[in-house]
Amino acid sequence: MRLVASNGDQLGVVPIDQALAKAMEEGLDLVEVNPMTKPPVCKIMDYGKFKYDEKKKQNEAKKKQVVVQLKEVKLRPRTEEHDYDVKIKKIREFLQEANKARVTVMFRGREITHRELGQAVLTRVIEDTREVGVIESAPRMEGRQMFMILSPNPKMLQRQRDQAKAKADLLAKQAAAAAAAGATPAAVPAPEAAAPAPAAGGPDPAGGGTPPAAP
Repeated sequence: MRLVASNGDQLGVVPIDQALAKAMEEGLDLVEVNPMTKPPVCKIMDYGKFKYDEKKKQNEAKKKQVVVQLKEVKLRPRTEEHDYDVKIKKIREFLQEANKARVTVMFRGREITHRELGQAVLTRVIEDTREVGVIESAPRMEGRQMFMILSPNPKMLQRQRDQAKAKADLLAKQAAAAAAAGATPAAVPAPEAAAPAPAAGGPDPAGGGTPPAAP
């Protein structure tokens, strides 16, 4: 086998018993890391620590994954204006949260004969969400429903990432400035105390003798 030391050094091709002895000498494990090569590659390592690190990396990768959900909003061919505004707000929220939105127009009774009304509703939705969404699946009929799927606008998502990064940078600068402002200032020596004035008729501290008394 081709042996790799615990510090990554290449030890060349060695017999298996020599590799095992080397691993035991270091109190570590001999692990086959590439069985497909000839000869296979083995490495001396702490296998328990290796598995722990691998699991930790996988968990970190899962945390960074963005789970995209498909959320549905239902409308009618003649949805009232207030209800329409509420539904548009919901669709925009879904897209801004990096989720997809399925917008469905439901037809009842003879409404099915006026599919153009449903098409008009979806066209209006497209216009009102153009800033945050793009069409992933164009409007189409499915039974008594007409639906389409909107995905988050990539430009909007990039703008959100840029804003988040700018905010994080600003917070870091503010924290650094606050830490610098809170540093302990250098000690300043206290000023020397002024010499006391001599008493009248007392000796002159400068060595000039006793001054004459005032007449």
